[in-house]
Amino acid sequence: MGVIGVGHLGYHHARLYAAMEGAELVGVADPDAARREKARSLFETRAFASWRELLDAGVDAVSVATPTVTHAEIAAACLEAGAHVLVEKPITDSLETARRLVELANRSGRILQVGHVERFNGAVMALSGVISDPKFIECHRLSPYPGRGCDVSVAHDLMIHDLDIVLKLVNREPVSVDAVGIPIFSETEDIVNARIRFASGCVANLTASRVSMDKMRKIRIFDVNAYVSTDYGEQQVLVYRRKPGEIPPDVNPMSWITVEPLSVPQGEPLRLELESFLAAIRGECPVQVTGEDACRALELAETIVAECRKHR
Repeated sequence: MGVIGVGHLGYHHARLYAAMEGAELVGVADPDAARREKARSLFETRAFASWRELLDAGVDAVSVATPTVTHAEIAAACLEAGAHVLVEKPITDSLETARRLVELANRSGRILQVGHVERFNGAVMALSGVISDPKFIECHRLSPYPGRGCDVSVAHDLMIHDLDIVLKLVNREPVSVDAVGIPIFSETEDIVNARIRFASGCVANLTASRVSMDKMRKIRIFDVNAYVSTDYGEQQVLVYRRKPGEIPPDVNPMSWITVEPLSVPQGEPLRLELESFLAAIRGECPVQVTGEDACRALELAETIVAECRKHR
């Protein structure tokens, strides 16, 4: 394994590969001398200033955790060199380059997985089988200004996690999008609200902000049988259901609701994501987040950004 880009997120890719049974971290690449030296010394691996040097050194697979604008070039070169690729989200900075990357992976016969890590959050995995026909979804993903990842809109940086989850849950095509967003500290949207209607009739209302005082990562899902409240950060899922039968006239209707906590699989989501990547390379399971999945989320993010800029 190799890791290209050992900043905030790539550092953890390297940390996990270095400790993972069945994987060998053979090198990292980063133009920043301090970052690559830190990874070299902590993980006892080779360090290169250029990702091309890392490829020349020989790797079977790589994680690409560089700025979004570089994803297309680097991931394509890795695939062409015969390496399997896990590229961080968003897959690239445009739908056109993302689709070309997917086509290249298909032609080369290499694995292309995209780092939508929330798919591996225990709280998200616990939703499987609980919601069958969502009617309304509400997502909030809020954080203070990070000072990184701000080369793209918050719709691409943060909201795209929830777009991927919503698309997976609804499993229908969007038919309309209304959105508003404004820049605060960066040149792109730092806060975005989007309302998406799907062919099934489901409506999703999503808010993403990187200029909030407090952190929040929650999704609430309503269908005809249940209301599910999911806290990504706490890895907690609560299911609210109406009790069967008629409500007695002298009973408060709110007492006619049961609350059931779901059993949530435990584990570091990024570790589970990297383990799934290795398993897909070995042919032990299908790719969990495909390039096609990532293109769908990116296309929706691009539509949202275009809607935001209509109103500015």
